[in-house]
Amino acid sequence: MGLLAVLGFGLLLAGCTHVRNGPVSQHYRDFQTREPHFNTVYVCHSYGCRMQTPFRFTDDDIQQLKIVMDKTRKADTPAEERRAIAYAIGWMETRTGEVIGTKADRPGMDFLASGDPTQQDCVDESTNTTSYLLVLERNGFLRHHTVGTPFAKENYLRGVSGWTHWTAVIKENGNGQKWAVDSWIYANGENPAIVEAEKWYIASLDQLPAATH
Repeated sequence: MGLLAVLGFGLLLAGCTHVRNGPVSQHYRDFQTREPHFNTVYVCHSYGCRMQTPFRFTDDDIQQLKIVMDKTRKADTPAEERRAIAYAIGWMETRTGEVIGTKADRPGMDFLASGDPTQQDCVDESTNTTSYLLVLERNGFLRHHTVGTPFAKENYLRGVSGWTHWTAVIKENGNGQKWAVDSWIYANGENPAIVEAEKWYIASLDQLPAATH
């Protein structure tokens, strides 16, 4: 193999997208955590799903989520459903955070926080967001989207700012467009950013998209 080919191959490996087309359950197996059981989720925290704490959304919680989504949605369109999803995920993060202690979770990456039960990395966040999305889906709150399998991107040419980053995913039913649902960027309880998967994390970790409102 020539030098240019080797360099080209190295550049290709340096900037990768880890797309997984299998079932959502594969993500839970990969990180050795549990899928939601009815309205009970197993909240990942302490980085890398090191800790997993069960939390059950009550019937009142589910009713409140419906109210949040109905009030947010201005029309029965995919775009408005994504706005409603963002507010619902923020509400669910707040609800679980108050009980588990992750309400103290700081935005982004804190290299000293690994092992801290109040903190969450992108594996925790993408897994939890996927679990919350599955609760919404199973309660019939998603009409225009289906919950997808989380995926990751990385670009080691950017150094630390290009490290592997995971996100939850929804797929638009009408056209198959995949959307990243990224809760890691912001503090606990803030709306996640929901952007087209191909436009997500194309720069560095400090240039991720704004929250969806």
